[in-house]
Amino acid sequence: MAGGTIAGMDLKQLEYFVHVAELGSFTRASSVLRVAQPALSRQVRSLEVELRQPLFDRNGRGVTLTEAGKRLLAHGRGIQQQVERARQDLEDQRGAATGHLAVGLPPSLSRTLTAPLVEAFRARFPRATLTVVEGLSAYALEWLALGRIDCAAVYNVAPSAAIDLQPVQDEALFLVSARAHAPAKPVSLAKLAEHELVMPSRPHSIRMLLETTLAGAGLKPRIGLEIESVPAILDLVERHPLHAVLAADALSGRADAFVARPILVTKDQPLAAHLWLATSAQRPRGPLVEQGRALLAQVLRARAG
Repeated sequence: MAGGTIAGMDLKQLEYFVHVAELGSFTRASSVLRVAQPALSRQVRSLEVELRQPLFDRNGRGVTLTEAGKRLLAHGRGIQQQVERARQDLEDQRGAATGHLAVGLPPSLSRTLTAPLVEAFRARFPRATLTVVEGLSAYALEWLALGRIDCAAVYNVAPSAAIDLQPVQDEALFLVSARAHAPAKPVSLAKLAEHELVMPSRPHSIRMLLETTLAGAGLKPRIGLEIESVPAILDLVERHPLHAVLAADALSGRADAFVARPILVTKDQPLAAHLWLATSAQRPRGPLVEQGRALLAQVLRARAG
């Protein structure tokens, strides 16, 4: 990066391109950026010339991304975030916890954790801003590698030289059923394998943990439906003779409609997911990332205690 360019690409052109791509219109992007539309069009056209391929298909209703445009948008967002991280790192050398922190949370936690995390963050870091992104643990690790987020709460991840992991706690998992379809008592792995489940697809961490645990006992899960959304999973379990494997947080606000039964791996060992805090081992961490990670760990532990 030199003189505001990256490998021949002007950072301002990249910013303009990302706005047009996200808004789907030169007119809307011109209004948001407060740049005259002809000037905006010239800058994006110059970027297309530099890259020697079209980035947009233009039509009377706006623009859509070409395949090249879709790829550049993914890179462009990452580049913008890395530039912001560089600015923040230079600011952080003065020791102030300022700038922007991006945190990734798994869907099972985001509903209950986002509000207390935001409240604690604003009280602790009044000069900083926070973004909370929801995504599966596998996706969160990819976002850390790309620099799209600074830290994440993740389940059951394998150690990696690229990721620093800090253990937070073990979380019990439950067989979740509609009250009309289940007695309230623990279930063995053998009994669990008899139930038709609605679960996220691989590589969802709880799905992978369940399959691995059952395989160790010579069993396989009965997956009736693969659904990525926790609220949708609960709707299906409530209305149909289906079941799910979830942490207790997933039932927040709806616990009265369900029975959550502990799953016993052995007589005295419940099935549990390991919750970690993950940060990149390959990117600098200033005061805000270090202190923000500690705050996230604090909020995570407080909700369980």
